[in-house]
Amino acid sequence: MVLLHVIIACISLGFTAYVFFQPSASKLRVSAALIASTLASGAYLLIAKPGHMLETCTMGLLFIVLTTWGTVAARNKLAAQAMSGRNDRSVR
Repeated sequence: MVLLHVIIACISLGFTAYVFFQPSASKLRVSAALIASTLASGAYLLIAKPGHMLETCTMGLLFIVLTTWGTVAARNKLAAQAMSGRNDRSVR
């Protein structure tokens, strides 16, 4: 389960970076699903083996901050692109 959790977390971080540079609504949904999967597997691991709670929570907090920042920034970029596209069409 730990290996699966680490794989999902790494894919989630990589995909968040990808979405930041190439945002789309469907990619944002996939990114959110990957983040939720990472959190769910992390919560399971924390409940199953609570011995490393401080280390786990610190890494989890860092993960949440990075992926949330990247996803929100990508969403803002997508919104700005949509507004820019509307403004370009209205000028023509």
